[in-house]
Amino acid sequence: MLVAFVALIPVFAVIALGFTLRKSGVIPAENWRGVELISFWILFPALLINTLSGADLSISALTPFALAVLMMVVTISLFVWALRPWLSRHWQVNGPAFTSIFQTSTRWHGFIALAVVDKLFGAPGLAILAVAFVVMVPFLNVVNILVLATYAGKTRATLSMIARSLARNPMLWGVGLGFLVNITAVRLPGPLLATLDLLSRGALGVSLLALGAGLSWNAMKTSGREVFLSATLKLIVMPLLGALFAFLFQVQGNQFTIIIIAAAVPTAVNGYALARAMGGDAELYAAASTAQVLASFITLPLFVWSAQQLAG
Repeated sequence: MLVAFVALIPVFAVIALGFTLRKSGVIPAENWRGVELISFWILFPALLINTLSGADLSISALTPFALAVLMMVVTISLFVWALRPWLSRHWQVNGPAFTSIFQTSTRWHGFIALAVVDKLFGAPGLAILAVAFVVMVPFLNVVNILVLATYAGKTRATLSMIARSLARNPMLWGVGLGFLVNITAVRLPGPLLATLDLLSRGALGVSLLALGAGLSWNAMKTSGREVFLSATLKLIVMPLLGALFAFLFQVQGNQFTIIIIAAAVPTAVNGYALARAMGGDAELYAAASTAQVLASFITLPLFVWSAQQLAG
């Protein structure tokens, strides 16, 4: 177990450094938004294109992995949605608060997943994780927009809104272009490959620094049982579902561990902006995302270790 904890120390150390840099004022708080945007729009798409374009991919071998990931996110989404009447009746959770519980229980932080998988498995692991992006990102974007539109009530969900959300997601563009280059066996020009490689090298470190800088300690201090519920669903229930469907679809080896990593990382930070724009409880989202990052310092290594034992 100690090996799993030690392997993930660099990931969490960079997150802690980002938090320290923001709190100390060495890098002003207003500058971190630019760092986040560079990571999201430039560095990570470059990493995905660079990794996938030269990866050795076998679609048939990855089909069980993709099906397990899909069933995992569909099941957790249906389960959290089914909790809505109970939460309203017994916890007096209103519509906007429920949307933040739903978002923080179902979304995943792809940046952390990429950093962990890269640390443990390198480029071959990143190519497998890219399949999880293809499956999870479109589904979770659509279902979370629909939940916000239904229960927050500030904005109606339309087909054009959903289409724009997907079309403007640079992760999907990165995965799509990487797969396209791989499948067509197109040889990218040397200068372009060198450029992608340079950008890729900065993606993981810069994004983890920005994640740490975005943690909201004040919001978490005022959190309550809703935050605890979302953390339990995201950090414990979702990885267990991932393991269940991995067993059912006979996913083994590194693919099994990568499913658990994708399930066990904390929620995505970008859901905060969506909550704010569509009438969700943005403060609850900020508290839940911060609490999950801190709790994952313990839960993520435990699940990674367990997955490695089960995967053999």
